[in-house]
Amino acid sequence: MTIDDVRIRRYQPADRGAVMALATRLMIGVAPWRDPDAVHRAVTAWVRDSLGACDADDRAVFVAEHDGGVVGVVTVGRRRHFTGEVDAYVGELVVAEHAQRRGVGTLLMREVERWAVRHGYPHVTLETGAANDAARSFYRSRGYREEEVRLTRPLASERAYGGPG
Repeated sequence: MTIDDVRIRRYQPADRGAVMALATRLMIGVAPWRDPDAVHRAVTAWVRDSLGACDADDRAVFVAEHDGGVVGVVTVGRRRHFTGEVDAYVGELVVAEHAQRRGVGTLLMREVERWAVRHGYPHVTLETGAANDAARSFYRSRGYREEEVRLTRPLASERAYGGPG
């Protein structure tokens, strides 16, 4: 597969099965203490909800197609930052394992950025798992900078021993 053979286009209902099959790849980089079944349900719901709302004026879903098959998907909409600014927001970006590191993600993100410019958004924002080093490196290489950090302290061991030790 070469990048010249990949076409980026709007999602169509016929793509649903292929896109939903990619959803589980969004589990990569989720903290290991999170319930895998809950994570699976969540990522599947994110993608399903994005596909269900893809016809709204303030949202879009783009797929990467190669040899007639979907090898990647990205969803974009709008999200209000706590400062009040409204940015383009990437809900999901996923590339099939066999198509990774071949430029598919870059093509999808370029389409998102073009969409954001056409809609007048000042920024494109997104979130990814802290342990997803490959994704964080990919976004950094595209000029994305980390803006916020979520910190979590698992408390399972404290519950087992009656409180913090």
